[in-house]
Amino acid sequence: MAKSKKLAGIIYIALIALILIPFDKFGLPLITAPLALLLGLVFAFIFPNPYPKFNKKTSKYLLQVAVVCLGFNMNLQESLRSGSEGMMFTVVSVVGVMALGVLLGYWLHINRKTAYLISSGTAICGGSAIAAVGPVVKANENEMAVSLGVIFILNSIALFIFPPLGHILDMSQAQFGTWAAIAIHDTSSVVGAGETYGPEALQIATLIKLTRALWIIPLAIATMFIFRDKTSRISIPWFIFLFVLAMVVNTYVPLPQMFVDAMVWIAKRGMVVTLFLIGASLSLASIRNVGVKPMLLAVALWIVISISSLIVVLRTIA
Repeated sequence: MAKSKKLAGIIYIALIALILIPFDKFGLPLITAPLALLLGLVFAFIFPNPYPKFNKKTSKYLLQVAVVCLGFNMNLQESLRSGSEGMMFTVVSVVGVMALGVLLGYWLHINRKTAYLISSGTAICGGSAIAAVGPVVKANENEMAVSLGVIFILNSIALFIFPPLGHILDMSQAQFGTWAAIAIHDTSSVVGAGETYGPEALQIATLIKLTRALWIIPLAIATMFIFRDKTSRISIPWFIFLFVLAMVVNTYVPLPQMFVDAMVWIAKRGMVVTLFLIGASLSLASIRNVGVKPMLLAVALWIVISISSLIVVLRTIA
């Protein structure tokens, strides 16, 4: 057992080091976002995670650092202009998915809190929304694990299938960025899919997704009244405000190109490492613990939001 854990630790560290190498001899990314997630998944299925606490905390904070650094490569005025077309549908989709998720959960006889958490994760920003709302509804460990597990499984699938679908449908950068931000659960996979599709898609997807993530605050407040508990604390995603501040600085302050390039490198490599860490946290046991009904609810909501947002995006965005 000790030897197996030591071997897993060596391979774990070696894979992270490999991911940090930005380019091969042809100047192409050595490890892309989907490949990093795949490596993490394969690692998790073969080895027990040697550093589970480190893995969990690092994936959370590294994602936030990467997103903030990405802001130093974005112009606030251009980003708002590009992303404004997706804002209205964001509002409609968040409210619609929450309502539909609660109704489907009742129809499928799923635990009320589990259905609410899955709906929150689908409507807003995956694991971040679940982590913020969970304490408000006083969800137990099993309810949190099931909700996070089912959302993460679909989130991982999305990173692999969305970019190819975008190319098959001949979507523009703006169309794909908007669609990915609305239909993919977690910020990590939204950014990964946007980066895979192109630079403009990355900027639009990041902006709309983070705007969507701000809905955590009103949702958490509403949740306190729905579940009749005004004592629960609300977890505010402060890093989103730092992301906006980084965009403001980059827009109005002449920054050295070397600094901007360094921030872009940290953002892109940090996001790829984050996806590996997220993949490495998933195990076969966690997949088995999800259950059929929660998975059916999550898949149904995902299909609804994916198809409806695709139709709207193709009709309204050039």
